Amino acid sequence: MNTVVTSASSDHINNQENQPLVLRLMARFISWVFHPVFVPLYVMAFLIYEHPFQFTGFDPRQKLMVMLQSAAMYLFFPLVTVLLLKALGFIESIQLKKQKDRIIPLVACGVWYFWIWYVWHNLPGYPDMAIRFALAIWISSWTGLMVNTRMKISLHAISMGIAVTFLFMLAFTQALNFGPYLSVGLLVAGLVCTARFIVSDHTKAEIYGGLALGAVSMIAAQVFG
Repeated sequence: MNTVVTSASSDHINNQENQPLVLRLMARFISWVFHPVFVPLYVMAFLIYEHPFQFTGFDPRQKLMVMLQSAAMYLFFPLVTVLLLKALGFIESIQLKKQKDRIIPLVACGVWYFWIWYVWHNLPGYPDMAIRFALAIWISSWTGLMVNTRMKISLHAISMGIAVTFLFMLAFTQALNFGPYLSVGLLVAGLVCTARFIVSDHTKAEIYGGLALGAVSMIAAQVFG
């Protein structure tokens, strides 16, 4: 079994090296721009500043506070957690290339994600869709942790699965023209997954499985949130 895994990994590395340098650089750029710590901020910025009525009752200062809360829980604390774990020697790389490196960060992120969902859930006036989106992220962190015991599921793909499914839910439940947004979301999801095939060691099952897990997490949040 180990021989098969090693052989598959070597084939993937060789496939990466055979890709043109420009293509690999573009894939790395896309992977960083749409890193899982950034995607929730993009979605929240869309809801706060672009969506016509999700945050209409919030003044500019309140909208900024929501964005700062999102940045703290989805970006700042996860990054600080990973950097501290690396500095203390609990993980080998901040890129979390190994399954065992993902265990503690996913547990910690589950705490941050639960906290922001819990706060928004209990504050009056917060849009239901924003609360369900936060719940989906929390669900995905724990389901991702469980799946990580079997395979190194793509966190990039999970975030894309949540984001695209969220856009579809907005389109199905609101009388607005979401065609352009869905087109952009699907394009970005395709670019990100393609980029991960080029510059990561993920298998097809890990990337497609990540998309499915993200979609299921968002559907579960919509049903039970």
